Amino acid sequence: MRSGDAQLTIVDDVTLTIAPSSALAIVGRSGSGKSTLLGLMAGLDRPSRGSISLDGRAIENMSEDQLSRLRRDHVGFVFQSFELLGDLTARENVLLPLELKGTSDAAERCDALLASVGLSARAHHYPAQLSGGEQQRVALARAFSSRPSVLFADEPTGNLDAETGEQVLALLLDLRARAGTTLVAVTHDPRVAERFDRVVRLAAGRVVEDSAG
Repeated sequence: MRSGDAQLTIVDDVTLTIAPSSALAIVGRSGSGKSTLLGLMAGLDRPSRGSISLDGRAIENMSEDQLSRLRRDHVGFVFQSFELLGDLTARENVLLPLELKGTSDAAERCDALLASVGLSARAHHYPAQLSGGEQQRVALARAFSSRPSVLFADEPTGNLDAETGEQVLALLLDLRARAGTTLVAVTHDPRVAERFDRVVRLAAGRVVEDSAG
């Protein structure tokens, strides 16, 4: 990418193959390129060179419409800041992507997901009425609503205290295992990373370590 007249290299010469249904943690210091790499994998950013295959599809030359459909149908996202719609209830936040996709059993799937994250009793509360942990559990239910092949998580426990973060992490990994979803997560917390099948460490935009978690 460019900054003024300078060319900035944020991710450089990274080659990764991620096995289906596995869980990969990307770690590294702030500025190492973790979130940029995640954005490239998810098709949110475009590489200046190289190729990216997402769920078996080359995405670097896809149009925005093609990428949007691919993400809608095959990809889930969980963010550090939850990214819930504040004027929708917990249930409506989970239901919305299902309705946009035209899912025939949207209501039933939504309610089952909220039950799976322990929030049936809070379904009609708005995000501002929920704790941080509850908001992230709503975000997990929403992320898994489309039964994604791949789920990307950017610091999913970063805004939570240690105990709540552990609960959310356990829930994320359990939902991922039950669904057979491939999980790719960025984290700065080594205690989070060690729960994953594989850990990739970045420094200055390059992979410096690739090992089993």
